[in-house]
Amino acid sequence: MEIVTDPADVPELATGSALTIGAFDGVHRGHQAVLAETRRLADHEGLPTVVVTFDRHPASVVRPESAPLLLTDVAQKLEILDATGLVDWAVLVTFDAARAAEEAGDFVGRLLVGTLGARLVVVGEDFHFGRGRKGNVTLLRTLGADLGFDVVGLGLVPAQGLTGSVSSTVVRRLVGAGDVEGAQALLGRPYEVRGTVVDGDHRGRQLGYPTANVAVPPEILLPGEGIYAGWYVDGDGCERATAMSVGRRLTFHDAGESPVLEAHLLDFDGDLYGRAARVRFVRRLRGEERFASADALVSQMALDVEATRRCLA
Repeated sequence: MEIVTDPADVPELATGSALTIGAFDGVHRGHQAVLAETRRLADHEGLPTVVVTFDRHPASVVRPESAPLLLTDVAQKLEILDATGLVDWAVLVTFDAARAAEEAGDFVGRLLVGTLGARLVVVGEDFHFGRGRKGNVTLLRTLGADLGFDVVGLGLVPAQGLTGSVSSTVVRRLVGAGDVEGAQALLGRPYEVRGTVVDGDHRGRQLGYPTANVAVPPEILLPGEGIYAGWYVDGDGCERATAMSVGRRLTFHDAGESPVLEAHLLDFDGDLYGRAARVRFVRRLRGEERFASADALVSQMALDVEATRRCLA
């Protein structure tokens, strides 16, 4: 997959393209269905596939006071899109105030058709775009009839075991509630956050369970507070079984502090400070608790480690 930030850098599209558009936060199973259909139709027509996505979530510009926390940052999103094997070109569009004010018809005419040579546009049936989100599948079909491209509006993918369809909003709700297994079912992979290991208060080592404190960017959604089993992946791609805590360290701190991600790597003793980390959540083991003493906490941590081993075995 080739990634460009200037659509004019995609010369192969002079012969036309099959494309899809969206924020693609999380690249969940609904997004994957759209990508698969775009690939299938593109192959039938002999066209390259293009994903048009944005360098930030549009809501962060349009309604910053209520913009959602993200499931994936830009780099992670592009990696997942690439890993599908369904995308030839990813066009990363700057979403700023000018883009937010652009009329839907102008966006289609200038970018999708004028620059990217759209001959086929595939989107979910709930797709909206352009100023005030006035653009939709109906408008796309009207524009397509005038500008020479076909439009496919796909039905939404049902969320198994839940009411409604797969969406980034539903995945966020599950992750925020700590239901990382439910989120994995909708994502098609474990929920993962990324960050850098920073210096902590070293209490974990004093208790016999050293932890890596992973500083996750504030715009990324952390799972709900609790203890989790999962995997820690370092910058070299080495994957290690890990017992993790997302919480406010209630035994030693006030409940008012922000949640912290601490990862205890099983059977590992090394220096991780300053290194990039990826943390994949597999199962929530229990909620966060305040213990009466450090000894009581240590006893529970031993149980959490054994539960993690069983979960990941």
